[in-house]
Amino acid sequence: MTMDLTAIVENIGQQARKASRVLAQASTVQKNDALVTIADQLEQELEMILEANRVDLDAGTEKGLGAVILDRLRLDEKRVRAIAKSVHEVATLPDPVGEILREWSPVNGLQISKVRVPIGVIGIIYESRPNVTSDAASLCLKAGNAVILRGGSESVHSNIAIAEALGRGCKRTGLPAESVQLLSNTDRAAVTAMARLDRYIHLIIPRGGRSLIETVSAEARMPVIKHYDGICHIYVGRAANLQMAQEIVVNAKCQRPGVCNAVETLLVDEAVAPTFLPRCAEALWSQGVKLLGDALTREILGEKVAMATEEDWQTEYLDLVLSIRVVPGLHEAVEHIETYGSHHSDAIVTDEAKTAQKFLSQVDSAAVFWNASTRFNDGGEFGFGAEIGISTDRLHARGPMGLEELTTYKYLVRGEGQVRV
Repeated sequence: MTMDLTAIVENIGQQARKASRVLAQASTVQKNDALVTIADQLEQELEMILEANRVDLDAGTEKGLGAVILDRLRLDEKRVRAIAKSVHEVATLPDPVGEILREWSPVNGLQISKVRVPIGVIGIIYESRPNVTSDAASLCLKAGNAVILRGGSESVHSNIAIAEALGRGCKRTGLPAESVQLLSNTDRAAVTAMARLDRYIHLIIPRGGRSLIETVSAEARMPVIKHYDGICHIYVGRAANLQMAQEIVVNAKCQRPGVCNAVETLLVDEAVAPTFLPRCAEALWSQGVKLLGDALTREILGEKVAMATEEDWQTEYLDLVLSIRVVPGLHEAVEHIETYGSHHSDAIVTDEAKTAQKFLSQVDSAAVFWNASTRFNDGGEFGFGAEIGISTDRLHARGPMGLEELTTYKYLVRGEGQVRV
């Protein structure tokens, strides 16, 4: 790591810490005004953002990036306007800062309040998707935090254009432009530099591949909230409505295969497998999905289905690929999920409430669904506005991270001259 990079990151951290003190005192009205202005700024700079994105897309195509990654990277007018709309929506959400979580008075007569406050400075390291730049920044701002962003090299020009628009929006409303900063250096050493900046960054959140997350976790000197693999499952039970099950599976796999809440493994109860699998497979094949299966699945569907390996059950494909296993029942489905899953998003399709309740109780994932697609594990779909990511950790946040997860709390203690004896 060069001294220049260390100095750059140190300077960004200092500016963010200074901005965070201003943001912590900003009123809800001030923050909302800033977010509305930011949304307008994004719309005004739409052509500049799209031109920057074209540079990234051309470079990605030249490098041979796959279609799924290019789709995650791509912006068009509709997507940029959706980004701006998302910022507007964050402005309409209740402000968590200042919420009194609890008040009480113990026998010593002190008046104690537990109050929600901003975390301070949040570092976010992410890959591919430039909309994360805006989503993360808008949520951090609403929760009173400054944010330091470091995106992937494949989206660097898009991220710079969006971040600059965000900074200008802040400045127009009297908040520090340094409330949102982007570390544009794409050297991997920049990740390590941020992870070691515990003097200024209070929480760091990596979003991307396993190697990125493991690097940040190993190097970080501050708390880390991880967004690990999305090895998501759907179990079709013996009491399932098979038409509903088919629609859920196709949606969870095909609607957007390159995201973390897309289904990667389908588990089918042996009682319905002979009926369900042929019809579901045809629907998936029509969408271009490659199927891998265990011996029973191949017995039903034929040699068009490749044999699934032990590695397949542990793979997040992020593509139009689906592994299938036929299981004797609920117990075996849960055991498979607990053995191979990533505790992200898992679903059961059944009309039997008792079976569903067992699944919901026994599967230890951030979000567990009954008769719904795993694609709904999303901050926007949960009503949180944009999301900072989907945590597969248990502390201090789990599942979609919205505004509340970007705050901590402190105790305010009021007395009348009490001293301890």
